[in-house]
Amino acid sequence: MPTTVITRWSTGPPAARVKCGAKSIAGTIGQVKRLLIIGIGAGDPDHLTFQAAKAIAAADVFLLVGKGEAKHDLAGLRHDLIAAHGRAPYRIVEARDPERDRTADGPAYTAAVEDWRSRRARIYEDFVRDELADGQTGALLVWGDPGIYDSTLAALAEVDAEFETEVIPGISSVSALTARHRIGLTRVGRPVHLTTGRRLAAEGATADDVLVMLDAHCSFTGAGDDFHIYWGAYLGTPDEILISGPVREVADEIRATRAEARARKGWIMDTYLLRREPPAHD
Repeated sequence: MPTTVITRWSTGPPAARVKCGAKSIAGTIGQVKRLLIIGIGAGDPDHLTFQAAKAIAAADVFLLVGKGEAKHDLAGLRHDLIAAHGRAPYRIVEARDPERDRTADGPAYTAAVEDWRSRRARIYEDFVRDELADGQTGALLVWGDPGIYDSTLAALAEVDAEFETEVIPGISSVSALTARHRIGLTRVGRPVHLTTGRRLAAEGATADDVLVMLDAHCSFTGAGDDFHIYWGAYLGTPDEILISGPVREVADEIRATRAEARARKGWIMDTYLLRREPPAHD
């Protein structure tokens, strides 16, 4: 099925070249197309770094891949960031994110994700080929940090087109979670395992500190009684929810809160840290 895109034009003075350190973030070699993958933070507009703001100002064309009306507020924040930091003239191209089979399990789950990622790659390929002129700079605004639990870079690796890329790091939901709970992610001499709710359910907690991303089935309920949980949803947004405490005491509260929030908004993005606490001494 062909990708449907909507192109919006903005008028204004030519965009200025923006310096970042010793080089221009908008610079190109000859007429090579350039694509900036910009981490925009977990949801708070103030999460945007100076480097990311400069990258937005350097872009000629933005690609926004949306997830439908239910998540219109996610698209709204990206439009707001472009309006605040973009330098006209620029264009915004919008495409609908391909649907993914969320009922698949086991080997079928991996196949479903790979299929979705390949279809997302075709959107990126169409954007680079059809929407970027030689020498222009395009931009993708990525939630959190592009290098942490995100498929953008993996999908771009499948794109069959000639272009240069630059990745702009962002404040991830992991950083937002630990900051909002006022805790450190790491402890002396102990590893941190970053995993998914699906893997946690299958394998259990494999470290004393386990960071879990997007657990639709509340797999933390299977953690031992010695685990403490630091949970957060919609981090950095006005809808942010934070709950922490011993898993055995707050598991039901988190599960009920999560279900209510998802029913109300139509979607939820959450993450949590499971931390095994040492036994108390009498």
